[in-house]
Amino acid sequence: MSAQALGRMNAEAPAGLRRGGRLNDARINLSHGSGGKAMRTLIEDMFVAAFDNPLLGALEDQALIPLADLAQHGDRLAFTTDTYVVDPLFFPGGDIGTLAVAGTVNDLAMSGARPLFLSCGVVLEEGLDVGILRRVVASMRRVADQAGVAIVTGDTKVVERGAADKLFINTAGIGVVPWGVSISAGQARPGDVVITNGVLGDHGAVILIARNQLALQADIAVPFDQPKLAHVSAGLPVRPQF
Repeated sequence: MSAQALGRMNAEAPAGLRRGGRLNDARINLSHGSGGKAMRTLIEDMFVAAFDNPLLGALEDQALIPLADLAQHGDRLAFTTDTYVVDPLFFPGGDIGTLAVAGTVNDLAMSGARPLFLSCGVVLEEGLDVGILRRVVASMRRVADQAGVAIVTGDTKVVERGAADKLFINTAGIGVVPWGVSISAGQARPGDVVITNGVLGDHGAVILIARNQLALQADIAVPFDQPKLAHVSAGLPVRPQF
């Protein structure tokens, strides 16, 4: 069941019972994915409360985005999706939540699009610490705010212990490409300038060190909570030369 599917339940519930539950469980259990009251409380207290915006707040099975609003930003949609299964969940400079938002925002920005809307699908392992999930969700909200995007729809699944590694996240993103902008990897030519928002290889090194798979001691922090390219790429010409 998606977060928006709860809209039908909310529509039939007395007003005083809607979107008011507090998640008191210390760990995720299978009832949080069963489609009942426990799942409703998890979604409303964990995700809706953190990501709340008018499109998400409608609690339908989908987010309805007015086409006229999108057309104000450009003439083409950019659409991308990615799934994040990083281990460990937390690493210097970020966590799986910051990576899920910044990564998808970056993928949109690489076409010159202005990122606008994201979805958030999560797969939770039975036994996951609720506090860990709250930290990840808070990171997602923070980075989404910094990038100027809204998380407007989502889905939650809970699997038995051992069927997943703590927490997986899928984010899909929609952006709008401004008129006259055409950026793609296929247009790269020798002599073009490559713009990065960090040091190449830092993320891979951070993960390997955090897993104790790289025998180094280094103070590396990857600033995934600063998706700067989302604000830069839309203004670039087709083949920038400096």
